[in-house]
Amino acid sequence: MSEFDTIIDRRSTGSLKWERYAGRDVLPLWVADMDFAVPDCVLEAVRSRLDHGILGYSVAHQGVREAITDYLKDEHGVAADPGWLVFTPGMVPAKSQAVLVAGGPGDALMVCTPAYPPFLNLHRATQRELITVPLCEMPDGPLRYTLDFEAMEAAVTARTKVFFLCNPHNPVGRVFTAEEVQKVAEFCLAHDLLLVSDEIHCDLLLEPETAPHYTALRVPGAIQERLIVLMAASKTCNIPGLSTAFAVIPDATLRRKFVASKNTFIAEVNPLGYHATEAAYRFSRPWRQRLQAYLRGNRDRLASFLAEQAPMVRMPHMEATYLAWLDVRALNLENPHAHFEKHGLGFSPGTDFGGPGHVRLNFGCPRSTLDEALRRFATAL
Repeated sequence: MSEFDTIIDRRSTGSLKWERYAGRDVLPLWVADMDFAVPDCVLEAVRSRLDHGILGYSVAHQGVREAITDYLKDEHGVAADPGWLVFTPGMVPAKSQAVLVAGGPGDALMVCTPAYPPFLNLHRATQRELITVPLCEMPDGPLRYTLDFEAMEAAVTARTKVFFLCNPHNPVGRVFTAEEVQKVAEFCLAHDLLLVSDEIHCDLLLEPETAPHYTALRVPGAIQERLIVLMAASKTCNIPGLSTAFAVIPDATLRRKFVASKNTFIAEVNPLGYHATEAAYRFSRPWRQRLQAYLRGNRDRLASFLAEQAPMVRMPHMEATYLAWLDVRALNLENPHAHFEKHGLGFSPGTDFGGPGHVRLNFGCPRSTLDEALRRFATAL
């Protein structure tokens, strides 16, 4: 029995994921946190920090900076300076800060859809225009998506200042190749755009040998002067509740602008988050490899079920994440999310991602939970 097979009752713990359906027989398979225990090395770091007895206002200590730069070198081949790191209380506020460092009110940002919902709301808080460009299906092999560079060229305007890349992609599960990432960098340079690369899922690789992660930090040349890469241990080690992320910004001028964009609405990072992040990057690799194998098994279980019992439901071949993007348009449902919810399945509605006719299924759960979800799915069909 795997450690990930253990059922942990999250009801009545204030879990955002589970409280949505409190008192209802609905499996919560929506928001991106997993139903797995945090790795022991991270829990031990948090307990050790608590034993100190004081939880005052905190800044990033040298240990967490060194742990991250060691990780970037060992895992991604990037020689980052510890001073490149800017810590934030989560990825969403970091995205808002990134928008603020390029252009001003009335300017535009570009996002490829479907997209993680906060990408589609950044323009409202920052008084920008949103330009969306749909991803396109790749021509050969199993269903996979890529960036539509022709459509991006047609959509970009003189007022576009920022391009947001999500790699690995949430929700379609692609790990973009080195060539694709380099082409994005070329596009941004050609149109004088800031490139913001959200790489929070980069350690949740399901096929690391054939689909390795290529970080935008590895693209050489002028793009380094207009690049912000966003990362966190939160998705991988299941610690989003500690609200800790960081930006890697090689260019000093851009880094100063990013720091200056912080306002009174963005909180400080908490001390537990710093120490959990340090432990995650120093010690969690063996646990992470076991997690990847388990998630790969869940992905394959889901893919087999769809192929055998629901061939009309299309799921792209997932190279990363635990978030399956399901195209259910062939079912001709007026409201797919409501239909599945009625049958005890709490998915994320595709409309939130700019993908009507789709739902997103979180399979970061024990296999017995996934099997029950598939049983309900068959009933819903």
